[in-house]
Amino acid sequence: MESQNKSRLRAEIEALKRKLEERERSLPAHGVRPHQIQAIERLEEEIRWKIRELESLED
Repeated sequence: MESQNKSRLRAEIEALKRKLEERERSLPAHGVRPHQIQAIERLEEEIRWKIRELESLED
């Protein structure tokens, strides 16, 4: 069960990282709007949270 949780978390982290990369690529060179930055920050925070969760399972 724990190994399934680890695998699930790893897959979720990778999916979130891909989504983050897509968001960052879609930012305009000029005139970035606050909601665009907030969406990126939310993704970054979710990635950090999932990494911490994964690390707690690996201890």
